[in-house]
Amino acid sequence: MVLGLLFLTVYLFVSEVVRIDVAAVTIMVLLGLTTMLPGLTPVISTAELFNGFSSNAVMSIIAVMIIGAGLDKTGIMSRVANWILKHGGSTEHRITPLISGTVGIISSFMQNVGAAALFLPVVSRISRRTSIPMSRLLMPMGFCAILGGTVTMVGSSPLILLNDLLMSSNQSLPADQQMQTFDLFDVTPIGLALIATGILFFMIFGRFVLPSTKGEEQKERTTRTADYFEKVYGISGELFELQASLDSPLVGMTIMQIERTLENVPFVLAIRNGDEVTVVPDSKEVVWVNSYIGVLSNKRQLVKFARKYKLRIVKSENHFSSVMNAQETGIAEIVIPPGSALVGQTLNDLQLRRNDGLHILRIYRAGYTLDSGFREEPLQGGDTLVVHTSWRNLKKLRSSEDYAVVTDHVDEELRPNKIKPALIFFLIALGLVLFSELRLSVSLLVGGLGMILTGVLTMDEAYRAVSWKTVFLLASLIPLGMAVEESGTAAWIAAKTLTILGDVPIWLLQTVIAILSTAFTLVMSNIGATVLLVPLAVNIAVGAGADPALFALTVAIATSNSFIIPTHQVNALIMGPAGYRVIDFMRAGTIMTILFLVVSLVMLNLVF
Repeated sequence: MVLGLLFLTVYLFVSEVVRIDVAAVTIMVLLGLTTMLPGLTPVISTAELFNGFSSNAVMSIIAVMIIGAGLDKTGIMSRVANWILKHGGSTEHRITPLISGTVGIISSFMQNVGAAALFLPVVSRISRRTSIPMSRLLMPMGFCAILGGTVTMVGSSPLILLNDLLMSSNQSLPADQQMQTFDLFDVTPIGLALIATGILFFMIFGRFVLPSTKGEEQKERTTRTADYFEKVYGISGELFELQASLDSPLVGMTIMQIERTLENVPFVLAIRNGDEVTVVPDSKEVVWVNSYIGVLSNKRQLVKFARKYKLRIVKSENHFSSVMNAQETGIAEIVIPPGSALVGQTLNDLQLRRNDGLHILRIYRAGYTLDSGFREEPLQGGDTLVVHTSWRNLKKLRSSEDYAVVTDHVDEELRPNKIKPALIFFLIALGLVLFSELRLSVSLLVGGLGMILTGVLTMDEAYRAVSWKTVFLLASLIPLGMAVEESGTAAWIAAKTLTILGDVPIWLLQTVIAILSTAFTLVMSNIGATVLLVPLAVNIAVGAGADPALFALTVAIATSNSFIIPTHQVNALIMGPAGYRVIDFMRAGTIMTILFLVVSLVMLNLVF
């Protein structure tokens, strides 16, 4: 019966007749229904059927997701991303290891798909600024995000789950073969070696295995917000930096003078004098020698403007990265209601830059767009203001009766004032994991709860941070893993496998386990593969006289070896933006898979 459920699980995962979380819940319910079959001793009681939802592994994964969301919400991750923008230069060989290595380390403490998603806009911007195709950057980043999950025992769901599976398997092992659970950094040498392998692989062979294609972001531009503003209002371009030279005619001029008296002026979004950065600068802000000016422009307009007014185009530095990123500022639409106090007043009278932090780019009125001379135009009810502003300022305007905010971008507002409590509770959680006897789930929940209580996240944001699909998938498969172990199915499969293989060296058995785990994770979830194969690996190791904990860890590591086809969440995430085809993953992923197997097996045996 358990074998039948195993085959059904694999079939449902491979065929995708239903979603994999639905498939997992279906198997769990079927396992419960088998307790009603007459004359059959229940493999698992209905009282234990839902133990997965309260398991240490599931609660740990929930806590990791909340902690990762809290760190992201404070802007810590964005600062890391901005550091790469500043120091990455403009060459592929320098940018690739910086991005990939950083993402790999970050994904060791948060969900790898979250780490990859965080850096997608960063890579997109670097691609535009350096003219390096995204397809040359995203695959190394994505692969290293997956590899980063092997650096710590909380880096991936299989490793979080592993200790629970070891404790479950110990119940059927004699006292002299009981396995010890793994500590947080026990796998770190293996994970770091894998990340280094991934980076070196793409630095040496990247030019042969990576395509130079335009992704969906470049092909299907009409789907992007920026292109909406270009299509409707004629606003296009990206953020560039200009520096005023000693002989620039702009020196000594105010922003208002520049915008009113000069022709073809890019949108001035920020200015930096010394260490002071001003976003949406006041019209009376003055440009001095060596002032940095952040402008929204296309390259042709930028080059023409810079040459005419003797400005230096800044290429490698990024003085506005900490405040001019998509999580803090952007373009928005605001409608002036008929009853607004602003009706009848001009923009020059209102000084919206100074008072409300709004830089007016365009005004849309009665079917046409005002793109010049609108600062002297009295505002009318129904006017749509196209503005550049911070999401913080935009949120404040929602409570004003004078504005009707159309753009719903407030959710991306960061809370940099909460960096200290976020870091404190992250370090507390890490300390409890390392130096206390508390269960992993409790230690991590201390960090997650601390972030909620100190306002780093609201409870609703914490709920949204959790991937409930992953939670239900894992919690529903845990009873099946228990059934495989307690029914003797794992021991039976292990005995048959040993009989078929015959008398072979232990290292060959471990290699077979690693290859089997890799194959399973390509066609089903890594969680499912781990639950199914850890009991099998433990029983094979016991039968062969090998270390069962090492074989179990081999499974948990090898289920991250998912590169050949884009079935992993990270690979699916980067496939569209980079314009990858399946053949691209097969070309680079096949070599990466072999390297992963070799390096992981060598490091596993060296470390353990």
